[in-house]
Amino acid sequence: MSFEFSQRDFNKIGEVLGVSAAKTQDGARFDIERSELGRKLSLEIYPNIKIGRKRGNLISVYTPTAHLQLHFCTGYVASETLGEVTFVGEFQGKLSGLIIEREAGCSLYANVETGILSGDFTTLGPEVMLSGIALSLTEEILPAKAGQSGISTTMKNGGRATRSKPRQAKLDGSKNSTGGRRRRRPGR
Repeated sequence: MSFEFSQRDFNKIGEVLGVSAAKTQDGARFDIERSELGRKLSLEIYPNIKIGRKRGNLISVYTPTAHLQLHFCTGYVASETLGEVTFVGEFQGKLSGLIIEREAGCSLYANVETGILSGDFTTLGPEVMLSGIALSLTEEILPAKAGQSGISTTMKNGGRATRSKPRQAKLDGSKNSTGGRRRRRPGR
């Protein structure tokens, strides 16, 4: 495993979600409540724990009506502009993403073909397009693009990505016809 969450990551995630991390025995917990919206969720991050016969990062989300998990998280994108953190796990060209919103919402996309992240979204059906748009922010941290797994990116400063590598992404933050956010392609 080449990526493990640190206290610095917990701080970055907490800043984007607007809550502080509560240290747990095995990691960190973030409790987000937006009573005016009737929403509440808890996010738990377990770095480098035993998952079956291997070790990896486990992300758990608890809501009043659901429990979601992402096993073997390989990285994340914390977007201050969008007010959300996207955790990803990539395996053999397939991507699963768990998105946690500052407003106590969450979305899960599983087994998404990584090729649709950089393709022409208009050629996809609306039911497929949404996952491609939602996870396109993570394209730059995928092992094939970044040269390694586990790079985290913070989207801030008007949508510019700040990262340890020189490659940067931009967001325009506008909504597309399906209600999801779309990514502005460099040079377009």
